Amino acid sequence: MELKNRLSVIIPVYNEGKTVNAVIERVQARPETGEIIIVEDASTDNTRESLKVFEDQPDIKIFYQEKNLGKGAAVTRGIAEATKDFIIIQDADFEYTPEDWPAVLAPLADGRADVVYGSRFMGTPGMVRYFRHEMGNKFLTFISNLFSDIHLSDMETCYKAFRREVVQNLNLESKRFGIEVEFTAKLARARILRIWEVPISYSPRRYSEGKKITWKDGISALYHIVKFNVFMNSSKFYKQPWAELLGRKTR
Repeated sequence: MELKNRLSVIIPVYNEGKTVNAVIERVQARPETGEIIIVEDASTDNTRESLKVFEDQPDIKIFYQEKNLGKGAAVTRGIAEATKDFIIIQDADFEYTPEDWPAVLAPLADGRADVVYGSRFMGTPGMVRYFRHEMGNKFLTFISNLFSDIHLSDMETCYKAFRREVVQNLNLESKRFGIEVEFTAKLARARILRIWEVPISYSPRRYSEGKKITWKDGISALYHIVKFNVFMNSSKFYKQPWAELLGRKTR
């Protein structure tokens, strides 16, 4: 199915002045891109100044947060502003490449999936990674799978793509990196959504290059896994019943 101009690309940005403009240009060059939604999360470097060159471009919407609220808050704002058929989240660095979009978006465009995860851990080539960081991601994915009862290989991946009406039906509350856990818990609990996973490439940056995830975010992820899978009332996860929204029965 044709994907040209059917994609809303959400780019949450915090202190990415060195890379954000180049990432935006790569995203603009993709034929799938219909609109780019940038949420600038009160950066303390030159990010805000760098973005000014894009302010008058018709395919780009830029929203400036008055104070730093976190990645989850930025992504949630972007989702609310999206208007195209499909939505993908793109970090403002070069760890993930838009060249992988065709593989990620194909199950959505073909009507086989409602949500697609781009997995870094399905045997694709790439730069050698931090061992402890990768094992930490795999451990969190395992615990998430245990609670959510879906079998993912990479719960924490940035590349999550959605049918717009599906992700806009979620009531999201996480302000920071807990958003990845929240997505997975709430999507899994629906039991009607067709969730796919496809391999993607990955080029991890070093902490000296601005990587922000630390061990504290791992502890926070464990907390959110338990919170959303055990202690939250799933009736509050969604705006509208899934069967009503999608026109098909729950499993």
